[in-house]
Amino acid sequence: MVRSDRATSGVMFTLDTQSGNDNVIMINAIFGLGENIVGGRVNPDEFFVFKPTLQANKSAIIKRQLGSKEMKMIYDDKLKTLNVSTTLNERARFTLNDDEVMTLARYALTIEEHYAMAMDIEWAKDTAEGEFYIVQARPETVYSRQLHGKKIQSIKKYIIKEDTSKRKQLLSGLAIGEKIGFGVVKVIANLSEASRFNAGEVLVTDITDPDWEPLMKKAAAVVTNKGGRTCHAAIVAREIGVSTIVGTSNAMQVLQEGSEVTVCCAEGETGYVYQGQIDFEIESIDLQDLQEPKTKLFMNVGNPEQAFGLAAIPNQGVGLARMEFIINNHIKAHPMALYDMQQGRYVKGSEKIEQLMQGFADPLSFFCRQALSRHRYDCCRVLS
Repeated sequence: MVRSDRATSGVMFTLDTQSGNDNVIMINAIFGLGENIVGGRVNPDEFFVFKPTLQANKSAIIKRQLGSKEMKMIYDDKLKTLNVSTTLNERARFTLNDDEVMTLARYALTIEEHYAMAMDIEWAKDTAEGEFYIVQARPETVYSRQLHGKKIQSIKKYIIKEDTSKRKQLLSGLAIGEKIGFGVVKVIANLSEASRFNAGEVLVTDITDPDWEPLMKKAAAVVTNKGGRTCHAAIVAREIGVSTIVGTSNAMQVLQEGSEVTVCCAEGETGYVYQGQIDFEIESIDLQDLQEPKTKLFMNVGNPEQAFGLAAIPNQGVGLARMEFIINNHIKAHPMALYDMQQGRYVKGSEKIEQLMQGFADPLSFFCRQALSRHRYDCCRVLS
């Protein structure tokens, strides 16, 4: 009923679905009708908004990540739905501008305050009216019971005990949860092959829908070609607690059936599939009896993507955030190279940098906005 076929639609959560940190609002967005984002057929754009800054009526966007958005669902002349390929321009730009992200975030905050719990919200923008509509709001299903006055009792940390840079990395995607799974790859193209799948194997497929849940419950891990953090595969994976990576684009082509792999979601927002079995251990931390020391404890954060997860441990904030790590791991381009490109000078490897800059107006805008986002993600009371 909301004509978002020529505009945008998406899903937002009033917490970080990866760590359960309730200081943020996570927004996923695509072009066209929302069925593709819920069904995990499209890798969406992702935005994070920091609640305390939003409540102070200040600019609060702490992350912008461009998705591939390779298709969109629209209506044809007979008002029947069909999927069409997005243009190169659509793939290279964000679905929402900053004002629109902030508008949606304010809606999400109002809804959460009304229901007094973490919420899973679907939204759509009407093409003709240019207005945003909320089309569904329900309680978030994993962390909502632990928030709003109910403390998390314990956390489990999956700790890698080897240098993964020396291990062959097969592919990467969006990490769902923070676990590690190991098993033999089984590539399942559709549910007619479900009988081939055995408990303890790594399920590799294109996308999942509710009919895939029995297979996911038996899997040691799940890897999909498509999907974002708010798709069906991601939501079910969080509920059943299976290590899952979505949005890899080419898992069915890269992962060879019968090979042994480790699906690792313990290194931040990005999940990695490694060849063979990596060495890791599971550490359980009881938070009920964990007392804060007399000495004020500040975190030394080298990986911004772990900040929300670290927030569960008693602390007074961030004592040291490594800006050079942020540039190296997240901006991925040398500041002087970006400066030279801004001045119109030739830079070796500029083609790769231009790919990183997709969605941003110019090198200066890319560096400043990404650096500000990542620095906030690290430092602006994320751990408070």
